[in-house]
Amino acid sequence: MEFPRKKSLRVFAAALIVLVGACVVLATYIATINDQNAAERDFIGYWAAGQLLAEGQNPYDFDAVRRLEVGEGRDSLEPTLVMRNPPVAFFLVFLFGFAGPKASLIAWLAFLMAVLSGAVFLIWRLNGSPDSRFHLMGYAFAPALACLMAGQFGIVMLLGVVLFLWLFREQPFAAGAALSLCSLKPHYFLPFAIVLVLWCVTTRSYRIVAGFCAAVGVICAAAYRMDSHGWSQFAQMMQTGTALNDVTPDLSAQLRFLVNPHAIWIQFVLEVCACIWAVWYFWSRRSRWNWMDHGLVLILVGAVCTPYGWFFDEAVLLPAVLAGVYRATESRRPIWPLAVIAGAALAELLMNVDVVTRYYLWTTPAWLGWYLYAKGDFQTGSRAARA
Repeated sequence: MEFPRKKSLRVFAAALIVLVGACVVLATYIATINDQNAAERDFIGYWAAGQLLAEGQNPYDFDAVRRLEVGEGRDSLEPTLVMRNPPVAFFLVFLFGFAGPKASLIAWLAFLMAVLSGAVFLIWRLNGSPDSRFHLMGYAFAPALACLMAGQFGIVMLLGVVLFLWLFREQPFAAGAALSLCSLKPHYFLPFAIVLVLWCVTTRSYRIVAGFCAAVGVICAAAYRMDSHGWSQFAQMMQTGTALNDVTPDLSAQLRFLVNPHAIWIQFVLEVCACIWAVWYFWSRRSRWNWMDHGLVLILVGAVCTPYGWFFDEAVLLPAVLAGVYRATESRRPIWPLAVIAGAALAELLMNVDVVTRYYLWTTPAWLGWYLYAKGDFQTGSRAARA
């Protein structure tokens, strides 16, 4: 009876140390923030959207957003950052309409740090609460740090994925509701979503679908209450804005601009292929499907083939990256490949390499390669070839 008690005390002490350390880092980071500093981050687009929503105006209005951002100190020569998330994001940005950019950013960073801590803890529990500290790597995961630095939504979507994996067996309705957070950037999860629907149909787990639909319905109703024209304004912004003309650091966008920059449909070819592959992948494994293994592969492939993605969106890949660490250590595979990948990504970030450049093209294939290596897929293939 002594061992469980000692283990609980060690877990509590480790959690307390991590909490104190995170608070110190956050406090140091916050001390450097002012309104102009906040205006230089991606977060300013969310803040401007919240301001316009609170005033009953169009949160996707380019000119109105520009006036707000420049008024708070953003360089007029810098691109105007209009929120490109659909109206399901309104519930997250609405409160920014009642505070200045500095206060809003401080509150947002504290929220993101709390969400990241909760996600890291749940990932540790999902992997059997191993007596190691590998899960603390989540705090140094470069895409998660990029989210904190820019004030982006990636960590919120990470929470949705982790909560789904934690809840889907015993609380399927809540698990489906948690996945509503992934609707902030639905294109990132399309292969995962298609397979989830197929899995729910074949296993009759309709409560997950019901939970997702109920949560999205509530979010959409709240968005309609905030701005009844939100969806039409969003559609107009996507048609007339520059979102689909950005050369984003993902393989789909690079393929389009390599083949024909004017053919937008090319940017969706890889995702269509990924969706077709995902259906085959699920169907050939439906009798032994495991969301903590096969589901993570789907999220990784979705990230590789997304038609529109940024480095900070890769925060949602943290469960796969850490699961790979635990699988590698269990099978006595070296984890130095991850050290190289994660170290290179972190070095790029700390050296202020702009996240919109092609220097981040390699990261999503690298995370996928790490996970497949860690779970032994490469070795299995080589043995089959030798046989």
